[in-house]
Amino acid sequence: QVQLVESGGGLAQAGDSLTLSCAPSGRTFDDYAVAWFRRSPGKDGEFLAQITWLGTKPYYRGSVKSRFTIYRDNRKSTVFLHMNDLKAAGTGVYYCAGAIAPDGAGYPNRYDVWGQGTQVTVTS
Repeated sequence: QVQLVESGGGLAQAGDSLTLSCAPSGRTFDDYAVAWFRRSPGKDGEFLAQITWLGTKPYYRGSVKSRFTIYRDNRKSTVFLHMNDLKAAGTGVYYCAGAIAPDGAGYPNRYDVWGQGTQVTVTS
């Protein structure tokens, strides 16, 4: 079964940009739709963005739509989340998740595989 590994997190200042990566281990995930979720301190996890296995129809949480871009490079079998104009409220652990055909992009229980997460800390 595919497993996911996130990378690219770290410390950033408000207003900075950061790109997270999600890559599989065990097998490719070119046939998976992939989403990003965030868990911030004291808050429930929240959906951020999803992309289909073809790399089409990106779907975003409204509050990040103008600042985040999800895209994938299936030649490298990697999905990226590029984040512009980071906010302090964006501090948290970012997870990527995958599923063959998730019914409902924003629901965590629609995804079969998850990474361990990568920490993003944004200072104001």
